[in-house]
Amino acid sequence: MTIEEKYINDASKLKLLNEFSGSKRCGWQSPSNIALVKYWGKKGLQEPQNASLSFSLKNSFTETTIDYSSDDSPGINLTFLFEGKDNPAFEKRIGDYLNSIASYLPFLHQLKLNIQSHNSFPHSSGIASSASAMSALALCLADIEKELFGTLKNDDEFFEKASFLARLGSGSAARSVYGGFVLWGQTGSIEGSTNKFGTRFNLKEKNSFNQIQDAILITSKSKKAISSSQGHGMMNGHPYAESRYAQAKTNLKDLIQSLVVENQQKFIDIIENEALSLHSLMFSSRPGYNLLNENTWKIITKIREYREKSGLMVTFTLDAGPNVHLLHLLKDKNEVENFIKTELMKYCEDRYWINDGIGEGPKKISVLSW
Repeated sequence: MTIEEKYINDASKLKLLNEFSGSKRCGWQSPSNIALVKYWGKKGLQEPQNASLSFSLKNSFTETTIDYSSDDSPGINLTFLFEGKDNPAFEKRIGDYLNSIASYLPFLHQLKLNIQSHNSFPHSSGIASSASAMSALALCLADIEKELFGTLKNDDEFFEKASFLARLGSGSAARSVYGGFVLWGQTGSIEGSTNKFGTRFNLKEKNSFNQIQDAILITSKSKKAISSSQGHGMMNGHPYAESRYAQAKTNLKDLIQSLVVENQQKFIDIIENEALSLHSLMFSSRPGYNLLNENTWKIITKIREYREKSGLMVTFTLDAGPNVHLLHLLKDKNEVENFIKTELMKYCEDRYWINDGIGEGPKKISVLSW
């Protein structure tokens, strides 16, 4: 039985909702994540062309709350506020998403949903806002199922279903349902890996990469000209697609090994190759496009010069946008922050950067903190 068949079978028990009076509330804070080995290109229903490995962030997150009550009107009854304001485009996307997963959660047609959401970071600027947003929403939906039907009491079952549902809204959201390092996509390198949901990837307790830090240098807060969804679509028929998928497979295997044995130079080589390969795919799409800016390149150059001079484990990666993720070890935090303040902040819009690092994953909340 496939996981889809299992959840469809489970859905037969989630149709007869006992009406309840008043309103109930659930809420989750869920992190963005930064992929070290990227996925770029989809197949089937929100499945990756290649496996990816990320780590979830600590300070870059979305908080989502849902107030829900019984409702017998047809269809999905939804209101949505993003950062306290109406956002018709987001509301439509969420409505379409909820309709698309109603076969797994049929009780959604019997509820009135009042959803509020807020990001701790600039939306649509190349930090994975869809990952944190859709994972927070999926966690809320799994929580509603658990509350109303008494299912998903086992944590593994709860987060696995949340990851599955999150993936259907945004592929990278499958990874944000967990803390630490997370794999998404089927690969022979990790037992139990699958295209259907994310899986944890744990290192030994004293491994220095368990405390990896991520200084996110915001060179632009503006919305991207090309969305990630559009970019994934351009991989269909891309002249370098198959070579890219083979490259990612090799890089994933080598990155896992470098993390396990703490090979810093190999780690640097792989993630910088992955970052630049991602944007090379954008340059060579049809039509080609560029999401980077002049300050992106200046920061990359400065990081490489600083690494050569200092001998520290400092490196960079990029998401699908112009902002630079400067990765370093916790033991070097003070030195690296001084480097950022003296050499890199001038390249950030409004001198803005996010002091972040690997996080423990989602947290259940009762109210928005913003």
